Amino acid sequence: MKQITSVQNPFIKSLVLLQEKAKARKQTGTFLIEGQREISLAIKGGYEIETVLFLPELVTETEINKLIQNPFQLIEINKEVYQKLAYRDTTEGILAVAKTKSLKLSDLKLSDNPLILVVESLEKPGNIGAVLRTADAANLDAVLIANPKSDLYNPNIVRSSVGCLFTNQIATGTTEEIIAFLKEKKINFYSATLQNSTSYHTQNFTTPTALVVGTEATGLTQQWRDEATQNIIIPMQGEIDSMNVSVAAAILIFEAKRQRGF
Repeated sequence: MKQITSVQNPFIKSLVLLQEKAKARKQTGTFLIEGQREISLAIKGGYEIETVLFLPELVTETEINKLIQNPFQLIEINKEVYQKLAYRDTTEGILAVAKTKSLKLSDLKLSDNPLILVVESLEKPGNIGAVLRTADAANLDAVLIANPKSDLYNPNIVRSSVGCLFTNQIATGTTEEIIAFLKEKKINFYSATLQNSTSYHTQNFTTPTALVVGTEATGLTQQWRDEATQNIIIPMQGEIDSMNVSVAAAILIFEAKRQRGF
């Protein structure tokens, strides 16, 4: 088994770049996963693990072989190297290099009566992670990210999604591409917006449905408002007129789930 004990090792330096630079992740088609639960969910979600690095004081080779069945390279590292690579304060002693997945709309596999979430131009990794957790909780068919502002394999997104990056079907595209995709698939889409809207609970979400949300600061672009099956709004009873995007998405999603009998 290979051992690496220096943070100056070229391979370790390349992994640091994977953590820090979207360009490095895009060029190599790989990213880092930290933690046993996240690695387990990635494997379940069909991600290919290339390399596993582990701290022998915290996790054993036997435990790793139980976790990952397919062939992979195993590297033992020391505490200094692990702390250089680990992103979280709480440590489990295991990291994996995995291959990224295609995020093409054409690769999605939808049910006959899909329920989809579309988010436009979300930038904050914490919001994206929270949205993915909600999508997993509701077992949505897919999450579509229009005009993405962040690399999906950003370690902050992996962390904040608590592995739900791997449990959801995800695709990205421009607003125009996603609207065309929804129309082609005959999926009604409901845009959450303040303008020309009706209360969300009055709509029928039991047929093929996409719920569309934008950022709290700027909302959805005009195209979503113009072409929606219906613009919808969550009635506000306090002083403000909007809420966090992940909270708004959760309210809409679980109304649709309620209508569908959970």
